[in-house]
Amino acid sequence: MATIGDVGVSAVINLLGAFIFLLAFAILRLQPFNDRVYFSKWYRTGLRSSSMLPRASVRKFVNLDYRSYLRFLNWMPEAMRMPELELIDHAGLDSAVYLRIYLLGLKIFVPIAFLAWSILIPVNWTNSTLDRVKLTNFTSSDIDKLSASNVPLGSNRFWTHIVLAYAFTFWTCYVLLKEYETVASMRLQFIASEKRRPDQFTVLVRNVPPDPDESVSESVEHFFLVNHGDNYLTQQVVYNANKLAKLVKKMSRMHNWLDYYQLKYSRNSSRRPMTKTGFLGRWGERVDAIDHYTSEIEKLSKEIVEERARVWKDPKSIMPAAFVSFKTRWGAAVCAQTQQSRNPTLWLTEWAPEPRDVYWENLAIPYVHLTIRRLIMAVAFFFLTFFFMIPITFVQSLASIEGIEKAAPFLKPIIERDFIKSVIEGFSPGIVLKLFLSFLPTILMIMSKFEGFNSISSLERRAATRYYLFNLVNVFLGSIIAGTALDQLKTFLKQSATEYHKTIGVAIPMRATFFITYIMVDGWAGIAAEILMLKPLIIYHLKNFFLVKTEKDREEAMDPGSIGFDTGEPQIQLYFLLGLVYAAVTPMLIPFIIIFFGFAYVVFRHQIINVYNQEYESAAAFWPDVHGRVITALVISQICLMGLLATKAAAQSTPFLIALPVLTLWFHRFCKARYEPAFVRYPLQEAMMKDTLERAREPQLNLKAYLQNAYIHPIFKADEDEDDEEFINKLNESVLVPTKRQSRRNMPAPSKISAGSSPSLPEAVVREYPEP
Repeated sequence: MATIGDVGVSAVINLLGAFIFLLAFAILRLQPFNDRVYFSKWYRTGLRSSSMLPRASVRKFVNLDYRSYLRFLNWMPEAMRMPELELIDHAGLDSAVYLRIYLLGLKIFVPIAFLAWSILIPVNWTNSTLDRVKLTNFTSSDIDKLSASNVPLGSNRFWTHIVLAYAFTFWTCYVLLKEYETVASMRLQFIASEKRRPDQFTVLVRNVPPDPDESVSESVEHFFLVNHGDNYLTQQVVYNANKLAKLVKKMSRMHNWLDYYQLKYSRNSSRRPMTKTGFLGRWGERVDAIDHYTSEIEKLSKEIVEERARVWKDPKSIMPAAFVSFKTRWGAAVCAQTQQSRNPTLWLTEWAPEPRDVYWENLAIPYVHLTIRRLIMAVAFFFLTFFFMIPITFVQSLASIEGIEKAAPFLKPIIERDFIKSVIEGFSPGIVLKLFLSFLPTILMIMSKFEGFNSISSLERRAATRYYLFNLVNVFLGSIIAGTALDQLKTFLKQSATEYHKTIGVAIPMRATFFITYIMVDGWAGIAAEILMLKPLIIYHLKNFFLVKTEKDREEAMDPGSIGFDTGEPQIQLYFLLGLVYAAVTPMLIPFIIIFFGFAYVVFRHQIINVYNQEYESAAAFWPDVHGRVITALVISQICLMGLLATKAAAQSTPFLIALPVLTLWFHRFCKARYEPAFVRYPLQEAMMKDTLERAREPQLNLKAYLQNAYIHPIFKADEDEDDEEFINKLNESVLVPTKRQSRRNMPAPSKISAGSSPSLPEAVVREYPEP
């Protein structure tokens, strides 16, 4: 059981680590040869360029101006200087609203901390329950005396906790309401003012019914000419080019190796570089590296040409899906937000992601497979979540004094020393949990991709949801239940069953010390390590040394990454959960969370302004998820407080807490009905206004030319050779094809295969498209 001294040692270690990271960052960011790593966003936007100093000059690599080192913390005020409107223009609405999550934490917890520390801490401290409790082998520390565990059983002081629980709930809901209103308004304003984008006019159509008489392209065109004739503009069917994309990616890797060996040979022409043809170049026949990779690239080039021809000619490479573009935003909104067919499983429409947000690989998955895939992943996630608790619990048990003494008794003389003991109790549990969770996001993202989501933003939101549930079960519930049971195992075994609830009621708040150490490791040192960007820094310099030949190569070597919503947002939500749960139980934890929110806000604001590359723009579509998870944390905190009071012989006051979850859920339903539609639907009024303004400002706009190539698979845009140009022209052929189905002309009822289509073509359409 960690004491105040152990927590103090952990705080010193983490603060020292954070200071070292920040100092290293402050020095490295000033060096010219790191400029493309720590200011990569400005290079990508063209507002910053390489130094024009002579190549041999020392100043090109090292900053010799000593005055800049005296202002090494200037990046903090600089990060706060950019106004929010300018930040939205610079980095997008997603980035600006993501930062508001940290501000939301500060708005909620700063007043809560003031109330809790001025009222609850004195109420909890001025008792002596933990000094007088007579539970065999029960362990506690001075920190636990600041918690509700120190209040006597049946004490009237618990009314203070109940009243403040109401205050915390009402304040949290008020802040959430105002923030939801603000973000919804920001989203609508952003959509109304943003520049023209292809996704504003385009919907994704899936599950196009097969027709023996028409191709997918013809079927889509006829369907939308009939049902959306006044607004339909053009369409682009989806091709399964996954194999072609893999071949191109493989050839790109081969080019990198060829560049590496050619650069190596140019530096030492006296010796030809050699490699082995086996795994990782470590096994197999030894050959000339340049000749080997030149030959491999030639083979791959032939395979790519053959595969491109197959995609072009094979009807099976055309998927029953298409991107359909309209003449107006209003027409696209009507199509995306309505049911297209009497059969609700056919002609499914949704807003198309913006082109850079499309995850093309999953568009090749048949729609009927998605339900099965998601069921499989739901079962897999269930087992991953609950079986992952076993190694976490086991390793955490070893990260304690008792666990180490049992596993390695010969270390007892060393670990019993005060400093070593403080490090183990106050630092190791948090770092062990952090290490165990480090590879989890990769697993969850793979699972999300297997489920078949068609955009990067939806993949990240699904992975974030699963990460949040994992944290809730394993990090929160697992650490409380398993940790408490392990710490007090002897007590549970020796006392009677009628005493269990008393032990649990006293012991659950004591896990706050573990979470304090975890917050310091993950939320203090971890955030400081984020700004150092050690991994991108190393990768950039390796590429720069071994692969870069031209300025374009140097630009491609920059890989600063993005915000990482799938990992960052669940981490933030864990702190919301811990803060709300422990606000009325162990307020000692809240200042540590406030430091995290404040520090992370400054760090990520700097990264968003200077570093991160914006992969997509969803106009803050993730905010309903953020709101819902804070509500979930609030309800869990209320249930935990009810359980605690029930075990503290305060049953007569517990019923007064029942209203809190009910009121909180009602509040959530109100917000969902009032504000969520702005995040899932596009108002027709807004669409019409924007269309009208655009027609007035640009009456000669050729919208078809603007949209024609927007949703062509990027693999066909990668190379600007004649074959690709010819292929794109073939894809863009948009001649109105007359219908070949006699059933459409002579029968009033639809054919069996095209049951979801219009029963019969109007006579006007038949006259307009006569049979050849």
